[in-house]
Parts: sequence; C-alpha cells; structure tokens
Amino acid sequence: MTGPRHNGHAHVLAGHDVGVAPSGYADVPRAHGPSKAKDFTSDQEVRWCPGCGDYVILATVRSILPELGLARENIVFVSGIGCSSRFPYYLDTYGVHSIHGRAPTFATGLAITRPDLSVWVITGDGDGLSIGGNHLIHVLRRNVNMRILLFNNRIYGLTKGQYSPTSETGKVAKSTPRGSVDTPFNTMSLAIGADASFVARALDSDRAGLGEVLRAAAQHRGTAFVEILQDCPIFNDGSFDLLRKDEAGAHLVHVRHGEPIVFGVDDELCVVQKGFGLAVANVVDVDPDDIVVHDAHTDDPEYAYALSRLSRQDLTYTVTGVVRAVSRPTYDDGVRAKVRSAEESAPADLQGLLDGTNTWTVS
Repeated sequence: MTGPRHNGHAHVLAGHDVGVAPSGYADVPRAHGPSKAKDFTSDQEVRWCPGCGDYVILATVRSILPELGLARENIVFVSGIGCSSRFPYYLDTYGVHSIHGRAPTFATGLAITRPDLSVWVITGDGDGLSIGGNHLIHVLRRNVNMRILLFNNRIYGLTKGQYSPTSETGKVAKSTPRGSVDTPFNTMSLAIGADASFVARALDSDRAGLGEVLRAAAQHRGTAFVEILQDCPIFNDGSFDLLRKDEAGAHLVHVRHGEPIVFGVDDELCVVQKGFGLAVANVVDVDPDDIVVHDAHTDDPEYAYALSRLSRQDLTYTVTGVVRAVSRPTYDDGVRAKVRSAEESAPADLQGLLDGTNTWTVS
C-alpha cells in the first residue's frame, strides 16, 4: 500500500478550501489551498514500456486531480494485476495494489466504510473482464460510489501477449497461434447491460476527450465506468491506429449530451434511428430532424445500449464520450443507512439479551 507524503504540499497549506466539491464525493474533506499536477506525482520511477498509452492516462489523471480540490490523504487508487495496475505507485495519494481481478471488491469495502474517501479503481481488459469479470458486473449493478478506469489494449501485456476478452476474432497471439475464435466483449454494452449508472469511453491519444470524460466521472455519484482505449507498443502495437490517423474523424463517433450526433472528417456522417436500434447515415441523405440528439440522462438503458452497439470490432465506428449518466441510489449509501437503522433499534441492554430466556432446543 502506498500513501501521500506529508511534506508541506497543498493539502497541509494554510488557507481557505478551494474549488467546488465534486458531487460524487460531497463528503470528502477539501484541500486547504490550490494544488498542481506535481503535487500528485510520487517519487517512484514510472516503469512502463516506451510508447505505452499508460503515460498519457497518468498525465491526464494527474492534471485532473488538482481540479477536484480534494485532500490528497482522502484519495485512494485501488488496482488489481497487470501493467495498468502499477498506477497507484505513481500518484502521491493513498493506493492499494490488490489481487488479480478483485480491485472492485477492495474498493467496495473502502467506499462503504469510508464515505470520506474518493475511491478510484484502475484495471485492464484482462484483469477486469476475465478473472475479474464477475466482480466488475456486480459493482456496476450495485452502483457503489467509485470511479473505475479500465485500460483496454486488447491484449495481455504483463504476461507477454496472450489474447484477452477484448481481442478481435482471429487474433494471432502467443496463446492463439492460429487465431482466436472468441467473440470479444463490447465493453460499453457489458457495462450498460449490468445497469451501470455512468458509462464513457475515451482514446489515450485524445487528451482533451479523456479529460472531458474523467471530469464528468468525478462529478457522478455512483459507479462511474470509463473505458480508455490504450496502445500496447510491444505486444499489440497499432491496435487502434485507425482511430489516430488523418481519417480518424470518419470512425470516431464522439457524443455530447444535448447535441446531434454528427461526425466525420467534414461532419458528413450522422446517427439515425433504424428499427429497434441506431445506424450511421450520410447527413445529405436524411432529414435534419431525424438525426439523433444524444441524451445521456435518459433512465431507460435501451438507448445507451443501442448507441454502444454502433461500435464495431474492426473499429469502423467507435463511440466515445459519456454515453450514459443517470442518477440512482448507491449501494454504499444504502448499507450505511441500514447500519444506522440497526444501531437505533438495537436493544439497550445487550448483555440482558444474551442472558435472557429466549432460547430453543433443536431435536
């Protein structure tokens, strides 16, 4: 476990509290003065391969954390196992490097017992969707108050290049020399199917887009699930190159609440309703009123699910941005309410209860 250095950084400076508390963490103590990205940078050497997308994610998270205005000693990052799971070492906050796939479980315990903590989970497509798949879907349906950042490079990196639950069908890897026959997860569809209250996606090379969804995730109360498409230059180099080249605009479907879904190099493409789902069409071929206006706040998950299905395995279309952000009760608030109720109704004389005559015999 790692923790912040108490060396005169922002959270121990004299002065007034700064910023506006993110609604996701209204109970977390405020920082006593402004802070900068360097205040969230630990003294540990960052040990990822050159060119790894994790560097951009780390830099973006470091730049976002000061904006939250939270005390560093009340922020904790929990990770499982994998390249992404080194993340807590590189932040000057508290951190837990836990067990393969079980980071959401550790984080659930923290969120329930410590409402004064800002809890973040760092996981990967192998850690979170394979051995940790069951833990992930249950924390999403329970809506525990935490942020989950899933780094998706479509490969097992730390264990040297086996295909993962998000690898494309036919993937030639060390564990599938003749090509994978698996059908990969659509991670957005999985999260929405588990009734996640917040679902978003970003690309590691899109620093602005990544910052946009991370800020929105920090404002959300409940489980905020953010998938980050991230390059592994050693074992899956170029996996997302189609989304980075000059024609990337024709493949990236970026959505913002309240705005028509129009995209393309010259905004020539749009999203329209087709049957029970959604489809991509040419703007010139449709009535402007038929272009879907993105509604991230609709309670019915059917729309968000249909939007998630636009994302193709071959990256022809990839939806990014905040797809769903709805409000519903959180698991940890519910558990704490139950505990308070039990405490209020507990018998005044516990020893008398233990010594009482209310016994029975089992024959």
